Amino acid sequence: MSHPHPVESHVFYRKLTRQYPLISRGQGCYLYAADGRRYLDACGGAFVANLGHGVGEISEAMAAQAERLGYVNGTAFTHEPVEELASEIARLSPGDLSLVYPLCSGSEAVEAALKLARQYWAECGRPGKRKILALSPAYHGNTLLALSASARAHYTTWFGDWLVPVTRVPASYSYRCECRGRPPHCPACSGEAFEQALLREGPDTVAAVIAEPVGGSSTGATVPLPEYWRRIRAACDRHDVLLVADEVLTGAGRTGTWSALEPYGVVPDVMVLGKGIAGGYVPLSAVVAPPRLVDMLARGSGALLHAQTFSHHPTLCAAGVATLRYLRTHRLIKRCAEMGRVLHLRLERLRGLPLVGDIRGRGLLAGIEFVADRHTREPLPRAAGFAEAFTAAAMDAGLVVWPSVGHADGHNGDLVMLAPPFIITEDQIEEIVHLLERALRAATERIGAAR
Repeated sequence: MSHPHPVESHVFYRKLTRQYPLISRGQGCYLYAADGRRYLDACGGAFVANLGHGVGEISEAMAAQAERLGYVNGTAFTHEPVEELASEIARLSPGDLSLVYPLCSGSEAVEAALKLARQYWAECGRPGKRKILALSPAYHGNTLLALSASARAHYTTWFGDWLVPVTRVPASYSYRCECRGRPPHCPACSGEAFEQALLREGPDTVAAVIAEPVGGSSTGATVPLPEYWRRIRAACDRHDVLLVADEVLTGAGRTGTWSALEPYGVVPDVMVLGKGIAGGYVPLSAVVAPPRLVDMLARGSGALLHAQTFSHHPTLCAAGVATLRYLRTHRLIKRCAEMGRVLHLRLERLRGLPLVGDIRGRGLLAGIEFVADRHTREPLPRAAGFAEAFTAAAMDAGLVVWPSVGHADGHNGDLVMLAPPFIITEDQIEEIVHLLERALRAATERIGAAR
């Protein structure tokens, strides 16, 4: 086996079989490498950089806070940044979601949210409510409970013996379901599959359902029918099941509204935020919960049993406050919705090109699914590695996209995701589409899959 790891580097890289460009700075929607190359960041890194790169207001807020107070123990003290962050998030959050528990990563926050659901029912005197329902395909993180709730075979292959059982419910994925998104809608798209699974498991044994309101990378930005989430909300209400909305990727304005559930008029029992709430300037996530849940813990054990050294961290919270105020001051969530319409209109040019099966999404979140046959929707053979080839070709062209695989049947399936910063311009959207066309030609030639 060859070892491309640079001999002069001591970094344990995320991927061990490739060379990494050395990025020296970022500005706006672009990343600049030490060798002089420029990359248009069309996926915000990992769906994170919603403000763009190089925003001085964020770095200044972090530096000022670190100089005043870098760290205190969240079990012993409170401080201004965490109070301000909680107020900002509570003001933006729907319904009775008003109490904010800051953490560092989306995986941590998912773990904490699911523990909150379990602990709540136990402290209510209903310890039998312990099961989790999750959609399939889905992705919720890489810590073990979050990974258990995820449904991506290639993530769980090595760690299956360590994971807890989670009941899988077919996700609404109209491009690949039996109804193709047209009425009469299949159980997966209508939400009936969720109700059936809930009744099979026994509502008295189910603590929570966790799901992304709009599909993340596991279904390539699939947008469910308007009635889908309303039906699931109603079923949860009837059967005393907590609805946990994983908005790590889809929240903080990414789909054109603060919460991706907002267009449906649905309020979850717990919301999980991450990625965009600090714009990528620091690792920050949050669990947002209502007093009706938290008060039960206060009357019982007195705490959420999810201790983390760096929860409620002053400098991280200060970055989050600066990010949310920047979003508000510059009206960037509204801009995301407006530029999202431009992005999806321009992406329509790609339909009909070789291997492009579907283009979907909402706001500045889009998925492009590649197939061997547009009529049958047959996936490309996984051995062809098309998503990887396309991503490499895009990088060669100066465009950064996010690849995902395995969504079609757990093994096959190729798509790429787009999630540019909210500050993207129409000219830059045109540049993205032009570079996507160029990358598609190059990747098709590279794998010899032109049809």
